[in-house]
Amino acid sequence: MSAPPTKSVTPVTGKAQLAEYLESGCKPRSAWRIGTEHEKFAFRLRNLSPVPFDGPDGIEALLKALTRFGWQPVEENGRVIALDGVKGGSITLEPGGQVELSGAPLETIHQTCDEVHEHLRQVKEIDRELGLGMIGLGFHPKWRRDEVPWMPKGRYRIMREYMPKRGNLGLDMMTRTCTVQVNLDFENEADMVKKFRVSLALQPVATALFANSPFTEGRPNGFLSYRSQVWTDTDPDRTGDLPFVFEDGFGFERYVDYLLDVPMYFVYRDGRYIDASGQSFRDFLDGRLPALPGEVPVLSDWADHLTTAFPEVRLKKYLEMRGADGGPWRRLCALPALWVGLLYDGTALDAAWDLAKDWTREERAALRTQVPKLGLATPFRGGTLRDLALEVLAIARSGLENRARRDGFGESEAHFLNALFAIAESGETPADELLRRFREEWNGSVDPVFQEYAY
Repeated sequence: MSAPPTKSVTPVTGKAQLAEYLESGCKPRSAWRIGTEHEKFAFRLRNLSPVPFDGPDGIEALLKALTRFGWQPVEENGRVIALDGVKGGSITLEPGGQVELSGAPLETIHQTCDEVHEHLRQVKEIDRELGLGMIGLGFHPKWRRDEVPWMPKGRYRIMREYMPKRGNLGLDMMTRTCTVQVNLDFENEADMVKKFRVSLALQPVATALFANSPFTEGRPNGFLSYRSQVWTDTDPDRTGDLPFVFEDGFGFERYVDYLLDVPMYFVYRDGRYIDASGQSFRDFLDGRLPALPGEVPVLSDWADHLTTAFPEVRLKKYLEMRGADGGPWRRLCALPALWVGLLYDGTALDAAWDLAKDWTREERAALRTQVPKLGLATPFRGGTLRDLALEVLAIARSGLENRARRDGFGESEAHFLNALFAIAESGETPADELLRRFREEWNGSVDPVFQEYAY
């Protein structure tokens, strides 16, 4: 989730301007970058409890301490709720205190991995002083929803009140899930469409490879990626696999039409969030928004509204890959490697599209429905998703080799896929591993996960 927005003064005069906003993200290949985001649960070492915002060992204390590394505080109502980096990137908070690094736009996976490593080094230094730990999982393995503290951000108050009106698990999504995602560029509208279709079709592959949320409140929950399952019962107006992306004529304008049908959450004015939940951005364009009668939106209102849709792949001025559970350091580098390999090399992108272009809407929907529970064992076209995952990884590896972005030792970015090849070849997802250890080593307790899988 973002820090408080910066207000634009450019008024929106019509729908075409909204499409132009998205189109302004088009970049030449030489300017394509990689932006990696990852969330993690903070916990107190002494009792594994979630960390509140306030207090000497609270989330705000953590953020303030991180300023020693050059991060600049971002305040809302006098409280530090985010940090901006001097070299780009930011540290923000999810509703339940999940700490998120939104990385700077970087040129290579090598740089991305260095960024992640340095961020975790900084966080661990502060954690030692405060008696805290951090862990990457898709869903909180131990605590109930009512035991998780809420962060004091205005947009979260509005979302907290609205979410239960449109689904049963929206509050769980907000407070008890963590993800890793990568944001990637496109050259023009046609390139955006092809990348959107490939990444949307193959998102279940990423969900299976990164499945890492088999526990709820201390017990197995029957899923491998419960985080992914939570999204299926969050808010049907703003989630899902967007079948219209695969229809003829899809482009920036069609995505604008989709977003205009997504109900609003809020409008940001004069340092505060105004509740506009359930209201229509179309009405806002016409000056008929009940929350701000007579006003028309500015471009920053549109930018804010874009952040309130949660499909499996999201379009802003770039594309966000949103299907993966949070996990350990090695897999934080593997996710951008997977999607960069598939999307940033033309030959690999063509091969990935050839793999998925004849899938039916029903097949894509079946994968989305079954993968959270079955993972790599999901049946697909006479085989399993494991077979498909191995094909996808081979394409991604070739794409990274073709990019030929090498580190100081002469290695390409392809080695960052090794962790995913190990998962696909064994057929054991990270969640399967956790369940096996829960049964065989941990005597039916999830507590050891906080020691053995913490950063």
